Amino acid sequence: MMVSGKLSRMQAIQPLIKAIEKTPNDPALHYELGSLYLENKEPQLALLSYQRALQLAPNHPQILLQLGNTESAAQRFTQAIHYFQQCIQVDQTNAAAYYNLGNAYMALGQSNHAVSQFKLSLKYHPNDADAYNNLGNALRDLGKLDEAIACYTQALNINPNLHHARVHRIHQQQHICDWQGLGEEIARLRNTLANDMQAQIAPFAFLAMPNTNAAEQLLCASQWAQQQFGHLQALPAISTRKTNAKIKVAYLSADFRLHPLAFLITELLALHDRARFEIYAYSYGPDDHSPERQQIQSNVDHFLDIRQLTDQQVAEHMRTQAIDILVDLTGYTKHSRTSIVALKPASSSINWLGYPGTMGYLDTVGNTQDGSVFDYIIVDKTIAPNPENFSETCLYLPCYQPNNAQRPIGETPTKAALGIPEEAFVFCCFNQTFKITQDVFTVWMELLNQVPNSVLWLLDCNHWAKANLVRNAQKAGIATERLIFAPRVSIQDHLARHIHADLFLDTLPYNAHTTASDALWMNLPVLTCMGDTFPSRVAASLLTSIGLSSLITHTLPEYAARALALAQDKTELAKIKQHIQAHKNDLFNPKMFVQGLESAYIHVYNKIS
Repeated sequence: MMVSGKLSRMQAIQPLIKAIEKTPNDPALHYELGSLYLENKEPQLALLSYQRALQLAPNHPQILLQLGNTESAAQRFTQAIHYFQQCIQVDQTNAAAYYNLGNAYMALGQSNHAVSQFKLSLKYHPNDADAYNNLGNALRDLGKLDEAIACYTQALNINPNLHHARVHRIHQQQHICDWQGLGEEIARLRNTLANDMQAQIAPFAFLAMPNTNAAEQLLCASQWAQQQFGHLQALPAISTRKTNAKIKVAYLSADFRLHPLAFLITELLALHDRARFEIYAYSYGPDDHSPERQQIQSNVDHFLDIRQLTDQQVAEHMRTQAIDILVDLTGYTKHSRTSIVALKPASSSINWLGYPGTMGYLDTVGNTQDGSVFDYIIVDKTIAPNPENFSETCLYLPCYQPNNAQRPIGETPTKAALGIPEEAFVFCCFNQTFKITQDVFTVWMELLNQVPNSVLWLLDCNHWAKANLVRNAQKAGIATERLIFAPRVSIQDHLARHIHADLFLDTLPYNAHTTASDALWMNLPVLTCMGDTFPSRVAASLLTSIGLSSLITHTLPEYAARALALAQDKTELAKIKQHIQAHKNDLFNPKMFVQGLESAYIHVYNKIS
């Protein structure tokens, strides 16, 4: 259907061009031609047609609106803002101009400006479900989660089939630990996924939803890929590189800064064998001027800040550099620019580390390739026992997650300074609150009931989650003071306070990832419950790598029983901590890790040479 639609638009273009040749000064004809080019995903040709139309009909609001839309389609958002503002100057009640202006501000990360524009759009078009949804997104980015959820609810009241609003609402309810009605909402969304290929369901949010399975996650990723990248025309095929050249590896990420990623890969980047590899980093996240950012820049051969470049420009730059292997470290997480990968700028592409799941299949339009968005994914046997759940070819390492050999640790605070009773047994979980499900929290409350002199130490992510967790604890008969919330602090101070925890309780279906590495670095035992999907098996992967299968359970009753047994056996806990200390080098060993990683890269390179 998409191909035939594109062909029909192309067939309509030629008569329009002939009509323009006969009547070159008719702005309506140029406008119509621009619209066809824009629908055909040809923004440059659309821009020329709209600009000609504007010359013939100066200050026409609809032409200005479409010029803004065209610049947005070409990812030139600053120029788009200029046209939308011009349109509003001419027509101050143009709801579409305010709405699209808000979207352009969102694309530039200016959520505060976006909020005001979406509200103006709703002033003139109060029943616009999409405007409420996007206003919700802007409020979410500003940390106003309650207002965001209200906007998603209003969007769904107007249009119950606005599926992406339902996805956003579920995910933000998870962030604030509001579990009321979530089971029914998730079941409804899973049914939508199975029956509506056009439903926009963000894959990252879907990963964290209880009861979703690996097959559904693959389907979700594939449908999303088709919606986002199905129109893209990949760059021409690459000729074979000389076999005696260095292998050029490019890492693509939004997180080359003070971010958990820095504590996983910074040392690895420096340890690449420069006799065999040439390392690029393409960064599209903010420059926070942190030591972590500076260290990453120092540890690669070429560091490129691509924030001001379009995806097409980045892909073409990679092609001019003859990149052999493109490794995306972000995937479908926030600020994703996977469309760069979909343009096929490198000989081969690898999905790794940032997104714990498959990126899906893509049946591209106007391209002969019919297959995975990425060629490969880096996993291990614990993470991916069933490769059929991945669109990519699996590259197996002993453990998929790298770690720096050193992590900064601050001064150890006192228990009193942290609000922890001196003699209490401390269960802890420093995962983000969206990972805490009602079922897991119920187990935790049962543990607190069974271990009288115990507390639960959680990360203070937002005040709504804190209030909801306290409320649910009270319903379970747990006193408020037995829940302790750790404020966000520097990574050094965060690691230092781990020493006062006795047992880390993992979450399901989305495990601790870097958070589990933090705990293990501080010799803190991590008890996990392993599920069937990638994000539910990460902690098990880390524990397996250091020989601690005794901390891997497979059901919540088994998890609860093991946690209780450990809380009642200080000798066993001490032995586990000693084991972690003795075997920590198996996990925090970038020198050893890079050897396996480079072997995988050489395998990929030999396949494409």
